This record gives sequence, structure tokens and C-alpha cells, in this order.
Amino acid sequence: MSSNETILLCYRLHSDSCPRAHRFTVVKVAMYAFISLMILMTVLGNLLIIISISHFKQLQSPTHLIVQSLAVCDCLLGLLVMPYSMVRSVEGCWFLGDVICKVHSSLDITLCICSLIHLSLISIDRYWAICDPLKYKMRITNNTVTVLITLTWIFSFVYCFSIVFSGVNAVGMEALILQMYCFGGCVVFFNKEWRLTCVILLFIIPGTIMSSLYIIIFNVVKKHAKVLSVKVSVITTGVNSQSSAHRERKAAKTLALVMGVFFLCWLPLSITAAIDPFLNFVTPADVFEALLWLSYFNSTCNPLIYGFFYPCFQKAFKTLISTYICGFNHSHTLRFE
Repeated sequence: MSSNETILLCYRLHSDSCPRAHRFTVVKVAMYAFISLMILMTVLGNLLIIISISHFKQLQSPTHLIVQSLAVCDCLLGLLVMPYSMVRSVEGCWFLGDVICKVHSSLDITLCICSLIHLSLISIDRYWAICDPLKYKMRITNNTVTVLITLTWIFSFVYCFSIVFSGVNAVGMEALILQMYCFGGCVVFFNKEWRLTCVILLFIIPGTIMSSLYIIIFNVVKKHAKVLSVKVSVITTGVNSQSSAHRERKAAKTLALVMGVFFLCWLPLSITAAIDPFLNFVTPADVFEALLWLSYFNSTCNPLIYGFFYPCFQKAFKTLISTYICGFNHSHTLRFE
């Protein structure tokens, strides 16, 4: 009897309730504070990107439309998924029922896949713009990008919701699910085949596309900078040569940051998700939750990488903040480089 009293349950009156996570109050407060700050940064950062592109027509280029759609995806992740995941991670319980659990899990996977496809689209867009600029202007228009974005959203929703709600992801795992089920939990099981499929779709394909194209882009930018440096040095002093070298270093840092953040956020979860079914799901729940939040962190970083690193967005942010928060009057038709 005394041993039962030490076990905290999600639902005290339910016979097969899941156990609640044992955490000190100070640990719970710290977790809620840290995750809430992360959610706030994700929502506000991406919202600022969305408003900037919608507000200034000069920013409504094909590239920026993809960035805007990516920001919508990441903002929805912060609004509709992360708050509920926070309660589940901190408390170890799910209080909203099985149907909402499936909706939440489907939406979680949908927005993650959608976000990563957008990152791939941005890398493809940058590859064409830098490596084949003449054909890029003819082929890539706002209408073309709008069609690609629409297809990305449709595919992400249909693929994820159909898998989770059809139950095809758990075929062959019925006995294990019955053994591990408890009331108040929210776990969507994926068998080996579907888990590997998701890892391929979520990480391997986007990672391969981004890595390959950004390496090519970096080499092209490096060659262009060297050629420009040689041409300029024949006519002028070394000032412009230093400027081209600075641009080269900046491009290298930006591409390294893009790839570094992507792999830092997604590699640990992808490896764990791929091998866990073959180890009979031995990964502790807290470890898996921590890796999941690390992958969410990519959506927090996206507005920093694709927004704050570009002068046009910095100028738009300053204008919006000074106009609508500080009350200064600025023209809405600004020059963006």
C-alpha cells in the first residue's frame, strides 16, 4: 500500500492510468519557463517574417514567398503543437484524449515534414538563382512558387494524417501496443518500415538535397568572388578585393550555419528514431522527448537564419517595430538591397 502511495498517476481514479513524471517543483518550473520562452521566440520570430513579407511588396519575391510559407509552418508548430507537447513532456501525461492525441501527432509530423520540405525548396531556389541566374528569372516566378508551396502543404497533410488515422503505421505491433498502453498517454507507434520511411522523408532526403546544393553554391560563390577580385584588382586598389573576400567569408559562414543548425537539430532524433524499433523501443521517454524538442528548435532558429541574417529583413523589422510599436512615421515604400 505504501509503495502505491509513492506512485503519482495521471488519473488517480483510473485503474490503468499512466504514471506521472516524478520531478521536483523547481525542475517543473524551470522546464515550463524555458520551453515557454522557446515557444514565444518561435511564434514571434516567424510572425515577424510573415508580417514583413506581407507588408512590403519589395520583399514578395519567389525566394521570400518560400521563406514566408516556411515561417507560417513554423509559427503553426509553435502555436498548435509545441504548447501541448510541453505539458506532455513536463508532466508525463496527456489530458486531452486519444482522438486529440492522434490529431496532435499528425499535425506535429505534418508541420515538421512541411518545414523540412520548405528548407529543401529554399536550397533549390538559391541553387538555380546563383548557378543559373538567366534561366532562373524566366522559370521561377511567384506563380510557380505558389504552386510548389501549395503542393507541399497538401502532400504533408494528406500523407501524415492518412498514415496516423488509418493505423497502417502500427501494423504488426498490436501486441506491443496493448502491453505498453496506459490511460493518459499519447504515443503514436511506428513499425520498422514506416519509421524508416519517415526518417528518410524527414531527414535523409532534405539533408542530402541541402548538403549537395549548398556545397555547389559555396563553390560557385567562391569562384565568382575570386574572378571578381582579380578583375577589380587590375583596375582599382585592393579595397574592392577585400570586399569580395568579405562577401566570400560571409557566404561561407551563412551556409555553414544553415547546415550546422539543421544537422544539430535533426540528426540525433533521426538516428534514434531509425534504430529504436530494431532495439524493441528501449529509448527512455524523457530522452525521446528531449530529442524531439531539439528538432523543434530548428523552427525557432529558422527566422533567425533566414530573416535576421539578411539586410532586407533587418531593415523591414526595424521599420515595423519603429512604426507600430514606437510610433514613428516611416514610408512603406523602402529600398531593399
